Amino acid sequence: RIHKNVEMAEKAAISLLELQPENSGHYILLSNIYANDGKWEEVAKVRNLMNQRGLKKFPGYTWIEANNRTHKFKVGDRTHPKSKEIYESLKDLTEKLEKAGYVPDTNFVLHDVDEEIKVGMLSLHSEKLALAFGLMATPEGSLLRITKNLRVCGDCHSFFK
Repeated sequence: RIHKNVEMAEKAAISLLELQPENSGHYILLSNIYANDGKWEEVAKVRNLMNQRGLKKFPGYTWIEANNRTHKFKVGDRTHPKSKEIYESLKDLTEKLEKAGYVPDTNFVLHDVDEEIKVGMLSLHSEKLALAFGLMATPEGSLLRITKNLRVCGDCHSFFK
């Protein structure tokens, strides 16, 4: 992604698949390479291959500690008891950040859907939900420690800055 060399990335991902065909992360890597390049038919082929081999994508989770409790979120999570308030808080925060110059980077949504839907998908990321919860559940000025089991996407990184 950094060097914008899809062919090299594709070769590297295919080599990883040959070395470790049971590692679902390699399939996701290849799928993301294709998605980033707009090769949606190739994305579908890789996902079908994963299904045929019984491989699943590891879900991304984000944790935050607030008031001596650890809270866990996944993308689009609505299981938290304060889910409604979290989404309202996130909407308000997003509006404030957009007024300050934040622009959602839909390049990080690797699905073949309209831009408006991509923006909506970005707003469901687990780290944004954790941040919104942390801001509403702790006193102003509190240190928020947010942990994630996968990489933070570039859009979320910009959102947090």
